[in-house]
Amino acid sequence: MEPLRQPLSGFGYLPAGFKLLLRPALWPYLLLPLSINVLVFGLLLWLAADQFGALVDTLLPTLPEWLAWLAWLLWLLFVLVAAMIIFFTFSVVANIIAAPFNGLLAEAVERLLTGQAPPPGGSLWQALRETPQAVADELRKLGYYVLWALPLLLLFVIPVVNLAAPLLWALFSAWMLALQYLDYPLGNHGLRFKAQRQRLRSKPMLGLGFGSAVLLATLVPLLNLIVMPAAVAGATRLWVEQLRDGAEAG
Repeated sequence: MEPLRQPLSGFGYLPAGFKLLLRPALWPYLLLPLSINVLVFGLLLWLAADQFGALVDTLLPTLPEWLAWLAWLLWLLFVLVAAMIIFFTFSVVANIIAAPFNGLLAEAVERLLTGQAPPPGGSLWQALRETPQAVADELRKLGYYVLWALPLLLLFVIPVVNLAAPLLWALFSAWMLALQYLDYPLGNHGLRFKAQRQRLRSKPMLGLGFGSAVLLATLVPLLNLIVMPAAVAGATRLWVEQLRDGAEAG
């Protein structure tokens, strides 16, 4: 595949993931992850509304009367802050909780696409037994994220350099999302986080294209509730069609 076409090709794997979710054979694997998404999102939204509302009610009486017109700006600020907190917390918490079940979904998608399941065949009991390993992998990814995120955040306060900081941050976020969701099909084949990064670096533009599509979808209200299983399905198709050759490694 020509390098210039790889980002567009990678981008298309998320719509392909949504299309795969229409297959009745995958529906039994969607109920629990979607329930987790709705529950986590609803809980965080309720907590944010409750806490931020109380905080604004506390701050507003302290404003001088001639600054009362700033009240709506405070509400806007708090809404934006709440949205950012909910977005990042929701993504981290939902993925950690749903990690073992997303592995089952990835296995089902691979079986649907190839007629073969990754070794060994999964089960709900196996997914529960592997929960500690799945959570450990999620925490490793979180550590990797923090390691790179902190220097990138510093770029925002450096004059001139900060002009490029938003683009670099978006590219980094896309890369992390690609790693996040490719973990499920690659992990089913025994590839751990280090090996996953090496595999994705073989076709980085493909991964950035896919991650960019997921990033944009997570910013759309309501769509972000179902983007997780679609991204798992799309990542599995990406694995099967682009990254699978010679992959069986520890």
